[in-house]
Amino acid sequence: MEVSINTVNDCVREMTVTMSQEELAPHFEKAYKEAAPALEIKGFRKGKVPMHMVKKMFGPSIEYQAVEEITNDVFRSEMESRNLNPLGTPQINKIDFKPGTPLTFVVSFEVRPEFELKDYSGIALERYTHKATDAELESEVERLQQINSTMEEAAKVDGEYFVVTVDMLDLDAGGHGRDGMKIYLREKSTEKEIKEALQGTAVGDVKEVKFSHQHGDHAHDVHLKLTVKKIEKVILPPMDDALAQKVSNGKFQTAEELKQNIRKDLEEFWKERSERRFESDLLNAIVKQYEFTVPEALIQNVTDTFIEDAKSQQPNKQLPKGFNEKAYREQARETAVWQSKWLLIKEQFIAKEKIEIADAEIERIAAEESAKLNIDKERLVNFYKSSENALERLKYNRLIDILKQNVKITDVETDDYSKFAAQ
Repeated sequence: MEVSINTVNDCVREMTVTMSQEELAPHFEKAYKEAAPALEIKGFRKGKVPMHMVKKMFGPSIEYQAVEEITNDVFRSEMESRNLNPLGTPQINKIDFKPGTPLTFVVSFEVRPEFELKDYSGIALERYTHKATDAELESEVERLQQINSTMEEAAKVDGEYFVVTVDMLDLDAGGHGRDGMKIYLREKSTEKEIKEALQGTAVGDVKEVKFSHQHGDHAHDVHLKLTVKKIEKVILPPMDDALAQKVSNGKFQTAEELKQNIRKDLEEFWKERSERRFESDLLNAIVKQYEFTVPEALIQNVTDTFIEDAKSQQPNKQLPKGFNEKAYREQARETAVWQSKWLLIKEQFIAKEKIEIADAEIERIAAEESAKLNIDKERLVNFYKSSENALERLKYNRLIDILKQNVKITDVETDDYSKFAAQ
């Protein structure tokens, strides 16, 4: 048997196999025996046709039918003998066979691309940090006050702490509108023009508002007619010890204790956002160093996970009616290629660093998380030991720590919130 493997690109290989009649003979003999029980010809009972007649009358047909199975069996055997692990489903590109002649077939398949890990120690990155401000603290305090606020009817709008119920008519949309719409003037998402128009109004007043509304990457003009139906003043409770005890279920006895905890939570929030952004920047910088071709099978698998995630977020776990899967896959391709490339790089890094998670480390991590999550430690230990995904996550975390220790980091304090969005 002649076997050759040709490299098409970084991750595509093409195997060509030629088998002589002598090498095909045992495969065909097996196919004859398997086909015989179902054959019948005049003068013989079903399944009792002599083998020489089976070969004479049905041989070519049986051989043609057997060729595809032979191709698959031989291909798998050759892959195993060479310790090759194809990704996805191999494709038979060519089968050349006629009874009495050799069989030649060509199969293309994908493998993980071979590449050398690059030195990343020269990578220099900024890590954005942010200290929680007094304004952020006050915003969180006000949010708690809002949750516990009361309302009383008012004759006139005089400030931001008002909820105005209006009948809204869209004058640019054929008179379509919505009655009984509540507008909280303190809400940041409320259009500035609406807030200004409703200032000083009383029940029964009618206002027209025009503004340009930004929606995604485009803007459209809006022309509304607002009829005031009801006005309510929002009464915030004072941030005192009583409110602190109420909102914390007795955990904090004073307003000062509550505020200190809020500031601590804000600091942890910004630290987490900082690390998440930095991790994103770090991985982007590393992946950018590599130019190898990514296997289509891996891209397909990653995109499949995107679609499964989309399904899981739907109430019935099904894609919405009219969902264009083809268009979605095209839009998600760039992200899927990036993630596939990082998966391959990550595998090599973990292998190079010989990252393994020992039982003692699982015990330590479980103890820490048990205290944070209020979950029994032994349950967490069993979870980590039985879940391949959980163990992979621990290996990933260890790898990220190693990568961070070997790049040049400059901490930059900023109040620009956009810096904390993952790139």
